[in-house]
Amino acid sequence: MERRSIGIAMNGVTGRMGYNQHLVRSILAIREQGGLVTEHGLVWPEPILVGRNEDKLRTIADRHGLTRWTTSLTEALAEPDVEIYFDAQTTQLHDKCITQAIEAGKHVYAEKPLAEQLDVALHLARAARDAGVRTGVVQDKLFLPGLRKLRRLLDGGFFGRVLSVRGEFGYWVFEGDWQTAQRPSWNYRTEDGGGVTLDMFCHWEYVLHNLFGRVRSVQALSATHIPERVDESGTRYAATADDAAYGIFELDGGVIAQINSSWAVRVFRDELVEFQVDGTEGSAVAGLRRCRVQHRSMTPKPVWNPDVANPLDFRAQWAEVPDNEEFDNGFKVQWEQFLRHVVDGADWQFDFLAAARGVQLAELGLRSDAEARRLDVPELSL
Repeated sequence: MERRSIGIAMNGVTGRMGYNQHLVRSILAIREQGGLVTEHGLVWPEPILVGRNEDKLRTIADRHGLTRWTTSLTEALAEPDVEIYFDAQTTQLHDKCITQAIEAGKHVYAEKPLAEQLDVALHLARAARDAGVRTGVVQDKLFLPGLRKLRRLLDGGFFGRVLSVRGEFGYWVFEGDWQTAQRPSWNYRTEDGGGVTLDMFCHWEYVLHNLFGRVRSVQALSATHIPERVDESGTRYAATADDAAYGIFELDGGVIAQINSSWAVRVFRDELVEFQVDGTEGSAVAGLRRCRVQHRSMTPKPVWNPDVANPLDFRAQWAEVPDNEEFDNGFKVQWEQFLRHVVDGADWQFDFLAAARGVQLAELGLRSDAEARRLDVPELSL
């Protein structure tokens, strides 16, 4: 089989997500499996590490036996074999670097959010369209085993008519004083692009859109529950961004979704994110990996009586959905799809317009909070 090397300028690999999920568990994992089989032969990804910190780049390259790295994006984009630019930097840096890549004629794949403002996201989408380059945005949660099982149930008609979706996401992020915070401090500063609404509503848009239908309206309330935190250097700072967001979304067909997102909540559920879907014929609870169901015919008939102990073990009455297949890393699966999109022209729906829809929902969520009202979500087009 003919082997085709494809250079990928990877910007932001010194960060947590860029390094772990995209470089190590996706691009390097594809190389470890012997490359990616496509209709046009075997694709061999050649990463060029790009970033601002020379020492960190050198350390990562040495650790994985890579020889190509640079602190100059211009140099990376000028490499003759580079066909794809990948951006996992903080959101505020996307616009300038992605624009540079588009102008250089490179296909672009980026972490979400694509931008902080909808007009910027749409500008990037239109620029890419006009330049004739292919685009992609990470929408990883669709590739989680739990949500793939949920997709299987939806496709099989298990739910009948879907009525509602309830989502719980989050965990306690330590303030950074007596225990180290699990998330970087910029997440809690609006001026640095932080905030759980901007971060998570982009996720919820594509989850809801792809599984249940387009979001028609949003009503949201955001909060900064922890007003002061301690940064990586041990310095106290004011948390100016929201660390919790509570949203109600109306979807196509009258489906109502309620999703709570919080970095100030302690977990009392099986996984860090769970979605309960209720339908006329059955219900399901899906998390990162597990998915459990209860059919209409097996639904118990509880009676409200606070004067006696509950006789029912509700959790025991749900059945586990089997894997029935092996689930690869979700980020890697989407990377493979994007590479096939670039090489073969394979179908692809996770483009910059999809990214813009996520930014739009986050923007409207913040506006809904500020104006204390429900807002319609206009349909986007380029």
